[in-house]
Amino acid sequence: MKLIITGHSRGLGAAIAETLLARGIAVLGLARRGNASLAERYPQLLREVTIDLSDVAALQDWLAGDQLPGFLAGCSSLCLVNNAGTVQPVAPIGSAQNAAIARALNLNVGTPLILANAVIAASPKVPEARILHISSGAARGPYPGWSVYCASKAALDQHARAVALDEVAGVRIASVAPGVIDTDMQAEIRATSLASFPARDKFEALQRNGQLADARECAGRLVAYLLDDRFGSEPVADLRDYLCAETARRS
Repeated sequence: MKLIITGHSRGLGAAIAETLLARGIAVLGLARRGNASLAERYPQLLREVTIDLSDVAALQDWLAGDQLPGFLAGCSSLCLVNNAGTVQPVAPIGSAQNAAIARALNLNVGTPLILANAVIAASPKVPEARILHISSGAARGPYPGWSVYCASKAALDQHARAVALDEVAGVRIASVAPGVIDTDMQAEIRATSLASFPARDKFEALQRNGQLADARECAGRLVAYLLDDRFGSEPVADLRDYLCAETARRS
């Protein structure tokens, strides 16, 4: 098995990459910055590509090269984790910068869809490919100020539903909301003005009450879900529902 993951330099992406590297699985990480800690500890397993994933033209230039086919050579199964994303711009409609909206849609939607297409096209002889979109509860419940973020995450959910209907042999896909995780994005949310994000108090309370999930623990659960035989049986899922079902099954 081999893993391709976006946004592996920090937060949840770094934790997912580390979890799989620790299992001896080769990882290709795509991000604006490298992960020096992982590179030092797993020099034989980790390959890194420094790229701005909000720049779709740069992504397409990279895909036109030979690094992706080279990484996939000899692969018996692969996983693509579309983790990189941004919550910005946070603003009511009419107040956001158009360029910020375009960057967010490129990073949150354009890049995941392009990578999913490119990875499957580049691996026709790989018996099984799993695609995991890191979605959000915001895809299913709207928040004021988050129109761009909510729409972009909802797009990933709908993409997973449609790809599942394609019934391409060997391809499994799921867009999964992982819960609220203690990452830099949460700090960014708490630093947003109430005028831009009226629901800020809710996220401040989650942090204050210790209700943010640890990134490493969440990564372990996501990896367990990704590798589970039932992965893809539901194209849109919530990790917390999966955990509840696992607990009930084992009791």
